[in-house]
Amino acid sequence: MDNHLTLITGTPETRDTLHKQLNEILGEFIQIESYAVDESIPKQVSDELVIFSSYLVEAEASHLVSKDCKQMTAKRTINYQHINRLFEIDSGTEVLCVNDAPQMSKETIETLKKIGMNHLIYTPYSPEKKAAPYIKTAITPGEARFVPRSVDYVIDIGVRLIDITTLIEILEHFQLKDKLGWTISNRYTGKIIELSQRLAEVNRQTELLNQHLQQVVDGVNDGVMAIDRHKRVTVFNPFIEEYSGLSRIHALGKTLPQLFKDSNILSFMTSPQEEGEYFTMNGYNLMIYRIQWEESENVLFIFKNTDETITMEKAARKQLMKTGYMSKYSFDDIIGKSPEILHTKKIASKLAKTELPVLIQGESGTGKELFAHSIHNQSNRVLEPFLAVNFSALPEDLLESELFGYEEGAFTGAKKGGKKGLFEQADGGTIFLDEIGDSSLKLQARLLRVIQEMELRKIGGTKTIPINVRIIAATNKDLLELIKEGKFREDLYHRLKVLFLPIPPLRNRKEDIPLLVKQFSIENNIPDEKWDPKLLDTLKNFDWFGNIRELKNTVSYLSIVADHDLITTQDLPGKDYFQAQKAEPESIIDHQLNKQVLTAVKSLNESSTNASRKKISDLLSDQRDPLTEQQVRRVLESLKTSGYVTIRRGRAGTQITREGVQYLQK
Repeated sequence: MDNHLTLITGTPETRDTLHKQLNEILGEFIQIESYAVDESIPKQVSDELVIFSSYLVEAEASHLVSKDCKQMTAKRTINYQHINRLFEIDSGTEVLCVNDAPQMSKETIETLKKIGMNHLIYTPYSPEKKAAPYIKTAITPGEARFVPRSVDYVIDIGVRLIDITTLIEILEHFQLKDKLGWTISNRYTGKIIELSQRLAEVNRQTELLNQHLQQVVDGVNDGVMAIDRHKRVTVFNPFIEEYSGLSRIHALGKTLPQLFKDSNILSFMTSPQEEGEYFTMNGYNLMIYRIQWEESENVLFIFKNTDETITMEKAARKQLMKTGYMSKYSFDDIIGKSPEILHTKKIASKLAKTELPVLIQGESGTGKELFAHSIHNQSNRVLEPFLAVNFSALPEDLLESELFGYEEGAFTGAKKGGKKGLFEQADGGTIFLDEIGDSSLKLQARLLRVIQEMELRKIGGTKTIPINVRIIAATNKDLLELIKEGKFREDLYHRLKVLFLPIPPLRNRKEDIPLLVKQFSIENNIPDEKWDPKLLDTLKNFDWFGNIRELKNTVSYLSIVADHDLITTQDLPGKDYFQAQKAEPESIIDHQLNKQVLTAVKSLNESSTNASRKKISDLLSDQRDPLTEQQVRRVLESLKTSGYVTIRRGRAGTQITREGVQYLQK
């Protein structure tokens, strides 16, 4: 090959890029050598034609070129292969244009503007210049090493290429223009066409993505609107069209004040918000949420139709009801107006607002399960599952698999595919551990780990499963006594009894009996007029050691056996039907203390004096072993549990009951 040229550049990167360009276009006809000033150049370059990559390189290396050589400084243009990356930068952004010398930076900016890249605000930058610290984006034609540290985002558009005018000059020098001009022009143009095709494909993909996103936005069941950094609407889906009464064509490109006239809505939309707010717009009840995109001035607005949300919540609750994973009762289902039950409901309502475990304690039949359901129903987890398990109703092995689930093949008879346990099924909701006092120590140990770690492992499994459940436990047993006997773990007790709710027995809230009888009569289709008033008085005088459940069973019994117009005391079952008080051995000392305190209470009641702990203590001060107020308090609590006294706040104070009087008489 007779035709030779030498390319001289500043950096190896520029040499490699320009050598490759020349070789692809002219390599068939011209032999090309190339050198970089930053590496090494022969002491004497004597090729037929020498091309300098820039005026700076020419000034630095021209003395090494033989005077007989033809010298040419290349005109350079932008590398079209990487030009599309500039579209990643928002229009109007200030950017540094970084190059190794001021003149090179200015030339790059001029070239970018000539080819139509006018959407950015360019500031030239070279190593000897101080950068504006507020400019955080830089573009550079292969000189990224000169980008200042204050810049956060850099786009390297690649080394600038040799312009076609220089390529034609090279052909003219070798007298190849007539022969190859058309071919070279086509090759050069082909590169641009190839880039254009690539850009067209990118644009096509972007358009498809935009169409897809628009379909997604249009398909969302909420109103969706967005504004850009110029506060103009860019997204306006069909639901927001319906809610606002405005068309998308009219809304796009408009500012918020041009679209919304309600000052309250405008104030909400134009100010940063942490929570949504309720508004009425065009007859719709809406919850509007304002979402500021991070690192952007764009804002997204979500308009939720609260009427539809309520309907969806009802549907969700209905579905949960079908699966049996929903609480069935609320506090309205707990019947009674006595101070005791109203106080208990008030406390339970407060406990419902927290996420902490609750231990409910009360005798059998007092309504512990109703309170557990009601607490869940008034909590933030109301739309999540509510699952219950009774520890007294299932054997230990079955309980373990029910609670924690099992993997396929974990034991003989294990269901194919395994099974989710109640803890896993209750994830996000509440699990009710009824009669927890009947659980075994082995099961208690597993329960403790699950409650402590909020994670479980299925029977036969190796994977740990995280869960998020609220624990409500209930018992009719004295767990502290079981701890003393070694039958209940103290650490589990304290995990369960973070919050505590004692349920009063029916004998301590007898004024609620008529209301309960009326409710049970409705359930048994017994009209009010069929009840003999004397029978109701008799029912109020019973102690009901079986509590509400026993009263309900009694009403059901009477509805069946009474075969005349009036249900009377004659229809009541015999004494053996009713649950008797559990016989608990009473020590001589306990008996003496009970008798002393009861006698003092009776005496103060008869003298119409408030039976406070202090007055009871003063009254017993002449005894051989006088009682402190603290001792009096403990005895009174014991007497209250036995049904011998009622303790109330205020002027009523402590009152001896009919049972207490009978106890003294015995």
